[in-house]
Amino acid sequence: MAGFSFSISLFFGGFSVKFFTDYTNLVLIAIVLISGGLLLWPALSRRGRGGVTAGEATQLINRRNAVVVDLRSAADFATGHLPSARHVEFAELQAKVGQLVKNKNNPVLLVCQTGQQSNKAVRVVQDAGYAEVHVLQGGLNAWQQAGMPVVKQGAAK
Repeated sequence: MAGFSFSISLFFGGFSVKFFTDYTNLVLIAIVLISGGLLLWPALSRRGRGGVTAGEATQLINRRNAVVVDLRSAADFATGHLPSARHVEFAELQAKVGQLVKNKNNPVLLVCQTGQQSNKAVRVVQDAGYAEVHVLQGGLNAWQQAGMPVVKQGAAK
């Protein structure tokens, strides 16, 4: 295949444009496309999940006044939760979603123990008209593993 080469010519108003003149060019184009796809993969896969890390959640809360909604049971909420979190049990979310925030343009951060219930709740909150809804990836477990503070009976831990 040492001498293998081909060219594709396209005619636009009488002008001939050669796109591929050598097999090597095809390989280089394939490498560029594959590497570009691999670079974009993390951003695209994260967008699908809609989750934020503990650090990103802290920035949302501190810089953008995100409202934190804890979806766990009352007993779990009492054992420890994010500072300034509002408690709305997952089962009651549909009925209480309209009361979460006065300004529906404020970001909403949904938190549960592992992140699974929060992912299910995103659609409910978005359907209620909230513009920006985020999920804490890994839930409270990931928050605590990152060394972030939790509040237990009014005291930071």
